[in-house]
Formats: sequence, structure tokens, C-alpha cells
Amino acid sequence: MLKIENIKKTFHQTQVLDDVNLEIQTGEIVSILGQSGSGKSTLLNIILGLEEATEGKLYFKDKEITKMPMEKRPFNIVFQDYALFPNLTAYQNLTYGLRNYKEKATKEEVDELIELLNLGAHLDKPIDQLSGGQKQRVALGRTLVMKPEILLLDEPLSALDGVIKESIKAKIKEISKKLNLTIIIVTHDPEEALTMSDKIVVLDNGRVAQCSTPVEIVNQGTSDFVQEFIVNQLAIKQQNIQRIFQQAAAQSVLA
Repeated sequence: MLKIENIKKTFHQTQVLDDVNLEIQTGEIVSILGQSGSGKSTLLNIILGLEEATEGKLYFKDKEITKMPMEKRPFNIVFQDYALFPNLTAYQNLTYGLRNYKEKATKEEVDELIELLNLGAHLDKPIDQLSGGQKQRVALGRTLVMKPEILLLDEPLSALDGVIKESIKAKIKEISKKLNLTIIIVTHDPEEALTMSDKIVVLDNGRVAQCSTPVEIVNQGTSDFVQEFIVNQLAIKQQNIQRIFQQAAAQSVLA
């Protein structure tokens, strides 16, 4: 569906992306994973059309879109801060894009989307009365109502915690499956990428360190960076959690 071919990006003689190649299929959830400064946001902006590649080409359904303006690309994005209008209700935010493009979605389709996102009880609320998870679902709805062929998510879970974070992860996966929607996620969190994605693109200093399924990355890390950044980090987290449960079990026996 989307092909990224030999993409390079230079800012003021600093190479931010170096020979990035990637193919994304219809209905896949693909995470672009990397540390701060790895080039992941720049790659997202090039896909969206906010930035122009210094070298390389982009293809969408076998048609080159390298020079295509952002507004003509059938993609849409949910930004990290949601970018909701504080003076509008949840429903007004969700349907904002339909003001000028009423043909994009029927009332029945909007109602189905509201049900899918579990927003029925919150439609008349102003944005400042919504929780973080509810704001995220409104932001997703406002994007989905415009029927993008690729949905881009910029650090979608960074402001969420605990149960809310897990529920949004589940909702994103449900949306992708139900709508057969291709989703590209930018994240710095290995756990997010591994638990949400069909495929993960690990960026290290602007280059693709590995592009594999979550299972392949955990079992077959192809570089020291992937091993250190993802596998070892998760192993330490697992050990810490196991230690807490073991201590709790020991205290329970003593009690």
C-alpha cells in the first residue's frame, strides 16, 4: 500500500534520515520506534507531506506521491497533544471536518463511529471535562470520520497511564481490524510498539536498524542497538515486576 524507497533527509548539512526503505501493507499496524533524535518524527512528517525528502521516493498504491501536497494525500494524523478545539463540545470536535466535506460520512456512519469509540455518553461535554482517554478517542474519531486510507499516530499513548493506556491500545487495534485501516505509529516506547504492532521499524540515528515482527525482534535482534534498546530493557522490566510479585508472595506466606 505504501512504499518508502531510499529516503534521505538533511537539515542544515545534518543527515537525519539515511537510506530508509519500507513497505507497508493494507490493514497493517506499523510502529516506527526509536529514541529521541532517531529521525522517527521526521519520517512521519515526510509520509504525511509536512516535510519533503532530500532524496528518495514515496509510492502509494504504486503511484508516486513524493511531490504530492499534504492536502491531496489520503492520509490523516492524530497529533501527540490531540489538537482539539477547547471551545467546542466532543461531538462538535468529532464532526469538525465534515463542515466543509459533508459527503465524507453519513449520519449513520458517524453514529457507528461514535459507538465504536464508546463516546455516546460524552458528546455534549466540553473538552476540558473529558479524561485523557476520552480526549484521545475524540481525536481518533475526528480523524476517522474523514476516512483516511492511512492513519498516522504521533506518540498516541504518551499522555496516558495504566488502564486508560491499555484500553486505548485495544481500541486502536480494534479500529484497524474492523475498518481494515492501515495505521502508522511513532513511539519511543518499546513495550507500546511490541504490544500494538504487526511490524516494527526500529530507527537508530536515521537508519533502519531492524524491520520485523515483534516476535522476531525479541527472538532475533539483529544489532547491538536493538538488543540494548528493546530486548534488554524489557528483560529488566520483566525481572523487576517478577521481583515485586515474589516479595508480595513471600510476605503473604509470612502473614
